[in-house]
Amino acid sequence: MKSTKKYLLTLFAVASMATVSVQNLTAGFPLTGADGNSVVQSPVIPASVLFAGTKIDLDRIDMYERLDRELTAMTYTHGNTLLLFKRANRYFPEIIPILKKNGVPEDIVYLACIESTLNPRAYSVAKAAGLWQFIASTAKHYGLEVNEFVDERYNTEKATAAACRYLKDAYKKYGNWESVAASYNGGMARITKELASQNATTAYDLYLVDETSRYMFRLLAMKLIMENPREYGFILQSDQLYQPVRTETVTVNGPVEDWPTWAKQHGINFMTLREYNPWIRAKSLPNKTGKMYKIKIPNKDDLKRSTQKKIVYNKNWVY
Repeated sequence: MKSTKKYLLTLFAVASMATVSVQNLTAGFPLTGADGNSVVQSPVIPASVLFAGTKIDLDRIDMYERLDRELTAMTYTHGNTLLLFKRANRYFPEIIPILKKNGVPEDIVYLACIESTLNPRAYSVAKAAGLWQFIASTAKHYGLEVNEFVDERYNTEKATAAACRYLKDAYKKYGNWESVAASYNGGMARITKELASQNATTAYDLYLVDETSRYMFRLLAMKLIMENPREYGFILQSDQLYQPVRTETVTVNGPVEDWPTWAKQHGINFMTLREYNPWIRAKSLPNKTGKMYKIKIPNKDDLKRSTQKKIVYNKNWVY
């Protein structure tokens, strides 16, 4: 009887703790049961989400449950989500101004988040590369150079500008950002065909393959988490965020016979050259056309955590 009573009291304690808001985590109340184990709590789904200036109503059962699936998955996939916050502090200051300059809503930055986890060297099994995960043919169509010596899919500035061109083309075709997002995952041809064949005007109403159907809701979930990290149990200190690294630009408009030698002449090694210029894909650059390339040389002070200037892009990200 005593053991049964103790068990029931433990269940009551755990149930009581489960009603605590996730926000209490940041107030110093860890979500643990009486036995010391963590309580797994389902994230709260809002009634609506504002994305790219449009209010997305989640009263529809399917809309609610599709967002619930992605928000739950992201909330409990801790490693990738934590890395996103850290990397975003470095890359958002570079990406977002390019989006704004090209007339693309700032919220579209979350597309890069779910495409590559903001890993500039990301490469998929489908042979998509870079922050925006372009395949080679699409990259070339939107003005990026892709060959054995240079791959501008790995150039953050140029790839973001190319993504803007794609996204604006898609928006002209569909007139809403959810269909644009679906086309980024499934291709314009497929989404255009399905909108016509299913008599729909928005990708939210399309029956699609699971990956594309989930894609739009991953965007919404990413926005919710990155705008309100503490509400979903993510706590970071400011010194845990990856810092932007100041760079000096050196112009090259001719061939480079040996990049390791070139790097040494400019006070860095080949590894550092490739790290800050991942679009360089070989140890030489023929450059027979005399094209101008901008090479980033990192500031030596910014290569050490102890001498980096600490910047927090979004104060909501830190505790």
